[in-house]
Amino acid sequence: MTDRIVGALLWGLALWYGLEAVRLKVGFVTDPVGPKAFPLLLAGLLALTSTYLLARPDPEPAWPEAAVWLNAGLALGSLVGYAYLLVPLGFILATTLEVGFLGLLFGGRARASFPAALALSLGLYALFVWALGIPLPVGRVFGG
Repeated sequence: MTDRIVGALLWGLALWYGLEAVRLKVGFVTDPVGPKAFPLLLAGLLALTSTYLLARPDPEPAWPEAAVWLNAGLALGSLVGYAYLLVPLGFILATTLEVGFLGLLFGGRARASFPAALALSLGLYALFVWALGIPLPVGRVFGG
C-alpha cells in the first residue's frame, strides 16, 4: 500500500511540475530546444517511475524506522535553511555549514566533516565563479 500512496503523490507532483513547465514564458530569441524541454523531461520521467510504482507495488513494503524519518526530516529542514541562508551568509560559508551538518547527520565526525565541507565549498566556488563564470553570492556578512 505504501508504494501506491507514494506513486500517487509522485504522479500528482509530476502533473503539477509538467503544467508549470508548460506555462513557462519563452522569449522571442531562444535556442531550438527552449527552456521548457528539461522540466518537461523531468516531469515525464517522474510520471513514468510513479506509474511503475502504481502498477507494480512491492508485495511486502516496510515503513522505515522513526530514526530514518527523523534524519530525513532534519536533512530536509537543513536544505530549506540552506536556501534561506545562502544570500546572507554567502555560498562558501552556507555550503560549508550545510555539507558539514549533513556529514554529521549521516554519522561523520566533525573533525572530518567540516574540513571536507570547506574543501568542497571552495572547489565548487572556484568551478562556478572562475571556470564557468557563474556568479555566486558572497554574502551580506562579508559585504557582498
